[in-house]
Amino acid sequence: MHRKEGPVTEQHDEQQPLPESASETTSVALPPAQSGPLEANLSEQDIAAISALPKSSALLIAHTGANQGARFLLDKDEITVGRHPEADIFLDDVTVSRRHVRILRREAGFEVVDLGSLNGTYVNHDRVDRYKLTTSDEVQVGKFRLTFYSGGS
Repeated sequence: MHRKEGPVTEQHDEQQPLPESASETTSVALPPAQSGPLEANLSEQDIAAISALPKSSALLIAHTGANQGARFLLDKDEITVGRHPEADIFLDDVTVSRRHVRILRREAGFEVVDLGSLNGTYVNHDRVDRYKLTTSDEVQVGKFRLTFYSGGS
């Protein structure tokens, strides 16, 4: 079976609505590429971590799943994500394949590559085989939803 590269619009996943206002959170100005409804879910520590990222690094912040609130630094050329204990980012749930996805650092930025996972990899609710990430993209691996933030934005 051949799957398309990049976003595919046939399959969507349900998402909880985001809050209309972030009046109960601290307002911090983010660069334009990071502006949007997701910064309402960021703590001051998350914002500081994103601001301190070097240009060649990125950060994934878990917003759902058992690892909610966890931050994963992307500072290598290749990072494996999966349920295998030796994965660089270990996500312990049966909805995650042992070797689910690989994140590659390229000169032009970071991209995710699905490794033939059973449940697929989604970026912004679209199933992907390969996708170049941009700041604020939501990456879903199994039941885990992680938001991508690029350094030097």
